[in-house]
Amino acid sequence: MSAQVLAEPTTSSNPFEPVAVLPEYPPPKGRVDPDQSKSWIWRLAPVLYSHKWTIMGGLGAALVMVLVTAGIPKTIELAINNALIDRAAPLRRYAVILGLLAAARLVLTFLFRYLLQKTAQLIEFDLRTAMFDQMGRLSFSFFDRVQTGQLISRANSDIRAVERFLTFAPVMGITVVQFAVALTFMVDMHAGLAVLSLIPLPFVYITGIYLRSRMFPISWVVQARAADVATIVEENVTGVRVVKSFAAELEQIKVLAKSATRLRWASIFQIDLRAKFAPIMENLPRLGFLIVLLYGGWLVIEGEIKVGVIVAFASYILMLQVPFRMLGFLMLMGQRAAASAGRIFEILDQKPEIADSPGAVDMIDPSGEVEFKDVSFGYGEGAPILSGFNLKLLPGETVAMVGRTGCGKSTAARLIPRFYDVTSGQLLIDGLDIRKYTIRSLRRNVGLVLDEPFLFSESLRDNIAFGDPTAPDEEVVKVAKIAGADGFVTELPKGYNTIVGERGYTLSGGQRQRAAIARTLLTNPPILILDDATSSVDVQIEQEIHDALKDLMKGRTTLIIAHRLSTISLADRVVLVDQGRVVAEGQHQELLRTVPLYSEVLAKVEEEWMATHAQPSTSDPEFEEDIKEVRIPPPLPLDGLGGDLQGDNS
Repeated sequence: MSAQVLAEPTTSSNPFEPVAVLPEYPPPKGRVDPDQSKSWIWRLAPVLYSHKWTIMGGLGAALVMVLVTAGIPKTIELAINNALIDRAAPLRRYAVILGLLAAARLVLTFLFRYLLQKTAQLIEFDLRTAMFDQMGRLSFSFFDRVQTGQLISRANSDIRAVERFLTFAPVMGITVVQFAVALTFMVDMHAGLAVLSLIPLPFVYITGIYLRSRMFPISWVVQARAADVATIVEENVTGVRVVKSFAAELEQIKVLAKSATRLRWASIFQIDLRAKFAPIMENLPRLGFLIVLLYGGWLVIEGEIKVGVIVAFASYILMLQVPFRMLGFLMLMGQRAAASAGRIFEILDQKPEIADSPGAVDMIDPSGEVEFKDVSFGYGEGAPILSGFNLKLLPGETVAMVGRTGCGKSTAARLIPRFYDVTSGQLLIDGLDIRKYTIRSLRRNVGLVLDEPFLFSESLRDNIAFGDPTAPDEEVVKVAKIAGADGFVTELPKGYNTIVGERGYTLSGGQRQRAAIARTLLTNPPILILDDATSSVDVQIEQEIHDALKDLMKGRTTLIIAHRLSTISLADRVVLVDQGRVVAEGQHQELLRTVPLYSEVLAKVEEEWMATHAQPSTSDPEFEEDIKEVRIPPPLPLDGLGGDLQGDNS
């Protein structure tokens, strides 16, 4: 089928979905505001607004609780003055009122805390989902330059810091209302005494402002250095086999200790600031209590107020102190949240380098013609890996790509599913530039099996069915048999329900590779890329996979990154890549006779593989003579070949 058979342009209301799987969980209700000119809290406002009813319910309960709480000291004042001193009313009445107020406060406190804590968890869910969704959309080039530990830290500790502040900030707001209500009652009882009790509070504010200016930069440093520690731990856990194989445990402990020491210094500096200023902020308001006792006691002696007022004032001063006692903690959390939000936004604000072009169309039932037209590509700012790369794969054709290590074979293969975009030139499928296809439909039609397979910590059944979770078990078993995986899977205690360890390391390299091949085959891609996909299996298993692949590759365009002669035997055509371009192509035997560089490359890679695996590379009799011939390249002339190739052999 040619490129004319295409779907209508994709719209947001009807996106291409490779597998129709209903989501089990709802998407986040709110998204972060993309306007980078706004402050971090305003950028999070849409997330907060999406949970407005829960927030309003919690704040409403809190406000009523404040009024109830403020009424308790007033009731105590009336009880003392009216029932105990003047004996103008029964004490039982005030006892009942206090009991009702206490019960109401109990219920309201529960509602207030429950609803606000629920909101905090919903916000955390939204932020984590947004972060994970963003990571899924970012391009490979982003992950090439960003450490995994940094991403994990931002998706965990930084989001938690923001969530904690957003939970605590409404509580602080409620204490401010409580301050206003308490002050109102105090002014009503005696304005002069109320004003004097507020004298220490401006000094609390000044101290808080100074603390805030010092806390923000150190909070950012603490979060960044915590991420560095997380990176080292993540790399050592992931690469534990490498660390142990080199007996490098002590060296890695030194690396971690150095990073942990840097974190400890920043954390102690932060604690030192808080230890110096937080006690000042918490205890300055207590001077107001001293003023109440001195001046209020004198007023009682002079008969201007009654004792009940002093008792009520003491309770209200405690209510006045709460927001100022919490101010230092809130500022500490606020600065840490601001630093964490900035680190989160660094991820959310990243623009994917690989994205659907305007008017991109879905790829539907492609014939599988793949063509590189004068393609050039390099990673980042590095030197070009491919330069003037030209290659055409016909529909249903199997092509083996051979070349020295680092010549650009795998790079060319990873351009096809658009993991990276070409720097110049064109990469076409069915005559249409792949940048005009939607990314999801393109990758659905291109199957890729890498030389280093990755398995998830799930069952083998789920790993094989990763591309199609709804696939029936019969199909999973079928592709496992084709990939040569069914044999070892059925021998496991739980068969296909066996949970593999992290990255699949509870399996051997060959077992992981067979499972990865089965995973790709299940999606039945019309274009298949095998990047040295049988390098970790033994000769017998490789032959079984090859026998199955010969039938499977019929009618399917297949590109094989080949390092072994037995793999080359699968190909209809062989291309030789050198210095980022195709320098020769043809049948295997023809290239052996006419291209010395081809013989040289095969001899080199064959020796490397044999040295690694310590066993014969193939049991195919057809290629035994080829091995002998490769090791002694025929000194043939290079007439008719390109200058680049001659230069390589000069």
